[in-house]
Amino acid sequence: MKRSACISQLEDSSKIWDFIIIGGGATGLGSGLDAAARGYSVLVLEQGDFAEATSSRSTKMVHGGVRYLQQGNISLVMEALYERGVLLKNAPHMCYNQKFVVPDYKWWGLPYYGIGLKAYDMLARKYSFGKSQILSQKTVIKEVPGVLRKNLKGGVTYHDGQFDDARLAITLARTMADHGGYPINHAKVTTLLKDQAGKITGVSVTDQQTGASYDLKAKSVINATGIFTDDIMNMDNENHKKLIAPSQGVHIVIDKKFLGGKTGIMVPKTDDGRVIFFVPWHDKVVVGTTDTPIDSVCMEPKPMEEEIDFLVDHSARYLETPLTRADVLSVFTGIRPLVAADKSDGKTKNLARDHYLTISDNNLLTIAGGKWTTYRHMAEDCIDNAIKMGGHTFRPSPTKDVKLHGYTDDFDHKNHMHVYGSDAADIKNLAVEYPQLDETMHPDLPYSWLEVVWAARNEWALTVADTLSRRTRALILNAKAAVEAAPKTAEIMAKELGKDDTWVKEQVEQFTKLAENYIVN
Repeated sequence: MKRSACISQLEDSSKIWDFIIIGGGATGLGSGLDAAARGYSVLVLEQGDFAEATSSRSTKMVHGGVRYLQQGNISLVMEALYERGVLLKNAPHMCYNQKFVVPDYKWWGLPYYGIGLKAYDMLARKYSFGKSQILSQKTVIKEVPGVLRKNLKGGVTYHDGQFDDARLAITLARTMADHGGYPINHAKVTTLLKDQAGKITGVSVTDQQTGASYDLKAKSVINATGIFTDDIMNMDNENHKKLIAPSQGVHIVIDKKFLGGKTGIMVPKTDDGRVIFFVPWHDKVVVGTTDTPIDSVCMEPKPMEEEIDFLVDHSARYLETPLTRADVLSVFTGIRPLVAADKSDGKTKNLARDHYLTISDNNLLTIAGGKWTTYRHMAEDCIDNAIKMGGHTFRPSPTKDVKLHGYTDDFDHKNHMHVYGSDAADIKNLAVEYPQLDETMHPDLPYSWLEVVWAARNEWALTVADTLSRRTRALILNAKAAVEAAPKTAEIMAKELGKDDTWVKEQVEQFTKLAENYIVN
C-alpha cells in the first residue's frame, strides 16, 4: 500500500473511524494490526517514522526477561516467554534463537546462575528455545573465544530470542495494511477533537510532508505514543498526573571479532546492579545497556559521555581484547517510557516494565510501558478495552494465529535479507529494472542499493534517515559508513519519490548532522 493511498483516506471528513491510534511504535502498530485483523476500520498516525523513537533502539532481543525473574516478576516472565513463542510461530523469518553464556569469575556463580536459569527453562516449558547448561572453563572459551580468561571458572549457557526491532515494526505496519488498516508515518496529531460535553470525538493531524491538515472522527482514540504519552494526555487534560518516568539507555556496536563466535554474553549484575548483554547481531555485536533517569524526552536523544565510557569500561572486564572508544562503530540511544504510577525508589531500573492502561473521563485510552516481546498481548488488551469504551460490537482477537507479512519457511538467518521474508525474492528481482543498483552500498555494510528502492517504493520510507536508520540498519551498524552511503541513497530515493536536487542536498545534510549522535570520537 502506497502512503498516498493512506493519505487519501484522510480526505473524507465525514468518515468515522472505529479506532484512531496515535503512535507508530511497537504498541501502536501492534494495536493497529489487532484492530484491523478483527475487521475494524483503523488508522495509525505517527508523528515521525514508524519506530523512530524507542521501538528501533532496543537491545534486539525477544526475551522472557532473565532480569525480571531475578526481580521476582514471575507473571511478566511467563507472559513474555509465551509471547516469544507466538512470535516465533507467526514470524519465523523475523525471530530466531540466540545462545548466551553467563561467564562466572566467582566460585559461587555456577550454582547460583545455574539454578536461576533452570527456573527460566521451567517457566518456558514448550516455548523453550533450548535448555540451559553449566559449562566448564574450556567449553566457555570454545563458545566465546573472545571472553576474558583470567579467573574464569566456567559459565552457564541459555537460549533466548533475537530480532530486528525496526524491521518488525515495518512488518507490523505492512501486515496491518494487508488486513485493511491504514498506517501513516510523518503525520503529527496536533489536537484532540471534543464534543460539547468534552468527550473526545477525533483528532486533528498534520501531514509533515505537505503541511496539509485534516480533522478526523473516531469512535475510539488511543494514545500509544510511548515517551510522548504525557504530551497527548496534556491535550486531553492539562492537570493530569504525569505517567511516564523516562530513562535513557545507550548501546554501542562493535566488531564481531571481540566475541570471536556466534554465542553472546550476558552479565547479570554489574557494580550498580545493571544487566549488560553482548549480542551478536547482523554480523556485529551490540553491547548494552545503560539506565539513566532523565527529565525530558525527544525523538533523537544524545548519548552521555559517561554512558559510553561505562559500556567501554565494563566491556573490558569480560573481553580478552580490551575495548577502546576507537573500536565503537556506532552508538545509539533510546528512551524507555517507564510507568511512574508504580512504586519507585527513585531508580528507573526498578520501575514497572509491564504495561499500564488507563481511560480518562473524556474517553482517551492510554496504554504505556511494556516491552517489544509482549507487544501482541498489549495490543489485544488495548483493543479489548477500546471496544468497550467506544461501544463497538465485540470481535475476538485472532492475532495469536495471524502470520506476519512476509511469512515463509524459506529463509536463511545468516543472510541479512531474512528480515524481508518472502519479499526478499521481489527485492532481488528489482535487479532486472535496475541492474546498476545490484551491488552492496558500502564495503562495511551488508545492504544493497536495491533495498533503497524497495524502502521508498513499498515501505513508506520518506527520508534518508528512514532508509538508513530503520529500513536498513546502516546507521547503527556503522555510522561513518552510513554517512558515506547517504548521497547515493538520497539520489535513488529522489527518483522514486519525485524529488529534486535541492531535496537531495537537504537530506544529505540532515542525515550527516543526525549521524553525529552515532559517531564516537
